[in-house]
Amino acid sequence: MRHEEKADLPYLRKVVGASMAGTVVEWYEFFLYGTAATLVFGKLFFPQTGNELDGVIAAFATYAVGFIARPLGGIVFGHVGDRIGRKSLLQFSLMLIGASTFLMGCLPTFASIGYWAPVLLVLLRFVQGFALGGEWGGAVLLVAEHSPNRSRAFWSSFPQAGVPLGNLLATIVLLVLSATLSGEAFLDWGWRVGFWLSVVIVGIGYYIRTQVADSPIFEAAKAEAEEKAGAGYGVTEVFRRYPRGVLTAMGLRVGENILYYMVVTFSITYLAHIGVDTTQILALLFCAHIVHVLIIPPIGALADRVGRKPVYILGAALAIAWPFLAFPMFAGAATAPILAAIFIGMIVHALMYAAQPAIMAEMFPTRMRYSGVSLGYQVTALFAGSWAPLIGTALLREYDDWPPIALYIGAAAAISLIAALCMKESKGLSLLALDREDRERLSDAAR
Repeated sequence: MRHEEKADLPYLRKVVGASMAGTVVEWYEFFLYGTAATLVFGKLFFPQTGNELDGVIAAFATYAVGFIARPLGGIVFGHVGDRIGRKSLLQFSLMLIGASTFLMGCLPTFASIGYWAPVLLVLLRFVQGFALGGEWGGAVLLVAEHSPNRSRAFWSSFPQAGVPLGNLLATIVLLVLSATLSGEAFLDWGWRVGFWLSVVIVGIGYYIRTQVADSPIFEAAKAEAEEKAGAGYGVTEVFRRYPRGVLTAMGLRVGENILYYMVVTFSITYLAHIGVDTTQILALLFCAHIVHVLIIPPIGALADRVGRKPVYILGAALAIAWPFLAFPMFAGAATAPILAAIFIGMIVHALMYAAQPAIMAEMFPTRMRYSGVSLGYQVTALFAGSWAPLIGTALLREYDDWPPIALYIGAAAAISLIAALCMKESKGLSLLALDREDRERLSDAAR
């Protein structure tokens, strides 16, 4: 029976495991940096001005470098990955992010080498972000292109669940280290252990990824592209042939990406501003990440049953409403309402996030799919989620109230709602049929 009609489920589970293992590893290392930026880097890698916040601000500026590098990584990995394959690029990205993270744990501090310390930290952060930018597209496509048409959203949602899992893992490692070591020992060497552990974790992830291969549909598209000079690939080609797909993917991503960083990052700032204990906030977010992991696959399955479009429309519409519900729930500083508001935010986010791999994979033919999904996902993050906590903080500082912040989140979600209303329903779409249609378009253009 043809690949599009039947899947080898044991092998598909292995593909999901390989994809998810790498995603957890790479996001563990990405989030590890973010946590260390607050706890360590501001104190050890930058000159001390007498105000502790100055070092933290400088460390978060280096954190932003990772977001700048991600779109570049997505473009480069997408271009090359459409030519040589998903698996080899995924293995390379895993090694690259592992090496950069391990070396961060080896860096001398500002006290030892002066300004070379932050320079080297920024360089390694750029490499880390570059590698992560290429990871997502390859990971989700490895699953999406192996999945049956009827359940593609479910299977390809598992790498999405790897993101909060990586966040949880990074948080647990640093919490254990900080809890078991004295403050002096943690700052002296303890924090480095979390970065050095990346060698072990990367080794496991790399081995798992050696057990799978690129999908038959990609191998067929690759062979055909080698035979036909007109069947191009890469960023230029995807913009030229499928501009609507790229713009729709970006529109879908805007509200989802901003909502996520407002829930998991800005909420810490806002709740601390109104007097909620920081440890309590982090504990609540820890619980919320667990909910996020558990809810993503069932929502992916829902998108397979009822369609991608209605699920995404529901998520975007609820994202418009969420801040107007959540901020009043935050206001009382009571644990139960705060937890409920964050849980609701994670569930609303998952309604948009779970089916994204399937939706974006079904927008582009195989020969340019890696480039298309990487553009839609990574480039949007540069001007959406990366700025969201900063914009939220600036609005809070200016107005000292939540309505302007809620309007900002609502406006972003409205963009995603419009994109969801305009996108084509692709439930059950055959990727082979999509490639046939692409070949016909190429033939018509060549006449």
